[in-house]
Amino acid sequence: MTTSPPSRTGARILVDALRTHGTDMIFCVPGESYLETLDALYDVSNEIKLVVCRHEAGAVHMAEAYGKLTGRPGVCFVTRGPGATHGAIGVHAAHQASTPLIMLVGQVHRGHMDREALQEIDYRRMFGGMTKWVTQIEIPARIPEQIARAFQTAASGRPGPVVISLPEDMQREEAAVEDTAPYRAVRASPGGGEMAELAALLGVAERPVAIVGGGGWTPEACADITRFLEAHDLPVACTFRRQDIIDNTHPNYAGDLSPGSNPALVNRIKRSDLLLVIGSRLDEISTQRYTLIDAPVPSQVMIHVHPDSNVLGSVYQPRLPIQSGMPGFAAAAAGLPGPAGAPAWAEWRAAARTDYEGALVPSPYDGDLDLGRCMVWLRENLPEDAIIVLDGGNFSAWPMRFLTWRTPRTQLAPQAGAMGAGAPAGVAASLIHPDRVVVGFAGDGGFMMTSQEMATAVQYGATPIYIVFDNGMFGTIRMHQERAHPRRTIGTGLLNPDFADLARAYGAHGETVARTEEFGPAFERARASGKCALIHLKMDPEVITTRASLSEIRDAALAKA
Repeated sequence: MTTSPPSRTGARILVDALRTHGTDMIFCVPGESYLETLDALYDVSNEIKLVVCRHEAGAVHMAEAYGKLTGRPGVCFVTRGPGATHGAIGVHAAHQASTPLIMLVGQVHRGHMDREALQEIDYRRMFGGMTKWVTQIEIPARIPEQIARAFQTAASGRPGPVVISLPEDMQREEAAVEDTAPYRAVRASPGGGEMAELAALLGVAERPVAIVGGGGWTPEACADITRFLEAHDLPVACTFRRQDIIDNTHPNYAGDLSPGSNPALVNRIKRSDLLLVIGSRLDEISTQRYTLIDAPVPSQVMIHVHPDSNVLGSVYQPRLPIQSGMPGFAAAAAGLPGPAGAPAWAEWRAAARTDYEGALVPSPYDGDLDLGRCMVWLRENLPEDAIIVLDGGNFSAWPMRFLTWRTPRTQLAPQAGAMGAGAPAGVAASLIHPDRVVVGFAGDGGFMMTSQEMATAVQYGATPIYIVFDNGMFGTIRMHQERAHPRRTIGTGLLNPDFADLARAYGAHGETVARTEEFGPAFERARASGKCALIHLKMDPEVITTRASLSEIRDAALAKA
C-alpha cells in the first residue's frame, strides 16, 4: 500500500530539500520576505548552522568562500530588493571565479507582482547575465525539483551561481510532495583520442608551459595533475589567485599570472612553443590584459581544457580544445606515460623554477616597515594548511609574491577583484575549519567596506587574523592615476580609524605594527589570543607595489609625457 507524503508548508519543503542536498551551514541577513523559512530553520538548528551576518554582501561572500573551500554549493539567504542588490557583488564574484553558490531571495506576495510592490525586482532580468540559472518558485509542490536542479546546476560543468526567488506567500502555502535524492554533479571527461593527440603535440614541443586555473578542482585532481606535470617535467604557472592548485615548493612550479607577475615568467610564456591551458578561461588579468597570448590565433600550439564548451574558442582558438571537468582530465593526464628519458625541455623547466625562486627574495628596503620581510616571516612560520584570504587591491601583491601555498583549497580571493570580499571570507573559512589558522589580508579601503563582519566573527567564535595594510588611500586607483595623470590625483585619499582600536571595540584582539621587528611578535600574540584578531600595518604610502614606488611610477609617466 502506497502512502501519500505528508502536507508541508513551502518553507518546510524548502528546508527539507536543503537538508537532502547536504546543506550544513547557511549565511544570511534576516528579512520578513522569508520569515516562514527562518521559522522552519529553527526546527533543524542542530543540523544546519545559521550564520547571521551584518550585511548581505558579507553573507554572499561567506557563501562563496564556503563553495571554494568545500567544492559544494555555498547557500545564503537575502531579503527582497535591497537585500538582493547588496548581495549581487557576491554573485558576480562567484560567476567570475566559477564557484558553486545558491542565493535564495525572499520575494513579494504573488498577488502583488508586476505592480512595483515594495522592494519588488524581477530577479530573472537582474541576475540573468551573471548566473548559470535564475528561477522563481511559484508552486510549493515543485520546490524539491527546482532545488535539486539548482544544486546540480551550480556544481556541474563549469561551477557557478544560481539565484532562486521565493514569493513570501508561496512559503506559507502547503503541498504534499516527495523529497528528491541528493544531487550528483555532472562533469565531462576527455576522450582517448583527445589524450592521444595531446601526447603527440607535447612530444614534438621544445618549450612547453602548462597553465592551470579556474574552478572545479578537487584535492584529488590537484594531486593527479601534479603527477602528470612531474612525469613530463613541465613548468607550470597558476592563474590569478589560483596559486593553491599546485604546491608552490614543487620543482615544476614557475609562479603565478597576476598584475604583479614575474617579468621573467611573462617573457617565458611569450617564448613558449606550446601552451597547455587546464581549467583557466584565460581572463584579462591572467593574460596581462590580453597581451600575453596572440588572439584569436595564438603563436604557440595551444591545448585548452575547460569544462564549458562556450569558453573553448571564445577568445583564443586552440589547436586542440578539450571539454572536460578538472577531475576527469587530471585523472586521464596522470595516466599518460612520461618520456623515456629527460625531455627536450628539461633545462627550460629548471630555468623557469630558478626565475620563480629568485622572485621570492624581497628587494632591499631601508624604511621602517619592510613588507617583504614580514611576508617572508609568515612564509617561514605559518602551518602548511593555513588558509590565506586576500581582498581586492594592490596590497595583495605582497602575499601573492612572497607567500607559498602548499595544499589545495587554501587560497580564498576574488578573481573579480571585489573589494570587501576578504573580511567575510575569513569568517567563513574559520567557521568551516575552526582547527586551522586563517589569515586575511586587506587594504584599508577594502577592509572598511565589510569590517563590520568582525562582529559576526566574535558572535560565532570565528578566529581569523586580519592583516590590514593602511596607506591612507585607495592604492590601486592612486597608482593608476599616477601612471595616467601624474600629479593630478583626486578622490583617492582616506581618513581611517585606528584599526586596532576598532577590532577591540568589536571584542577582537588588536595590534599595531609600524616597524618590521614588531610584526612577528604581534602575529604570535594575535594567534595566541584565541580570538578574532587584527594587525594594523602602518605603511609608507610610497610603497605601492613590490617592484616600484609611487614616485618611480610618477617619474616614469612624466618622462613619457
